Amino acid sequence: MYTGPTIFSQLMQHLPWHHFHRCVRRYSGNQKVKDFKGSDHFRVMSFAQLTYRESLRDIEACLRAMRPKLYHMGIHTTVSRSNLAKANKNRDWRIYAEFAQHLIIEARTLYADEELSVDLDASVYALDSTTIDLCLSMFPWARFRRRTVIISGWTPR
Repeated sequence: MYTGPTIFSQLMQHLPWHHFHRCVRRYSGNQKVKDFKGSDHFRVMSFAQLTYRESLRDIEACLRAMRPKLYHMGIHTTVSRSNLAKANKNRDWRIYAEFAQHLIIEARTLYADEELSVDLDASVYALDSTTIDLCLSMFPWARFRRRTVIISGWTPR
């Protein structure tokens, strides 16, 4: 049985944590926080992204199944839905935006001499294409699916 570090922890070792902690200090990311520090929050959300978790409940269930390995993954606290929800709500988004910009700058320097199919000099955008269903009585300005449109005898369901 392999007893070395997990692949996730090996991946996290390559991140410039000193810069991440600087971002957390700049935006007071650990202010009024007892256990769920910014680095744990980043690791949990990175793990969720890499493993295609879809909800806070899904993240919590997956991490509870891996409880004996959490410490070795770098997550030093118990993860609950309420902790994640509070951290997502209260922690400043600029921490992660600035850290991402730093990682993009590092990637540009690392791959400056490489021929890539992607131009790193161009801007990088992350787009969320999820659809949010709105209740029309609460959001009267929403015009999405207000009425049925008939196009060539076809009606949407």
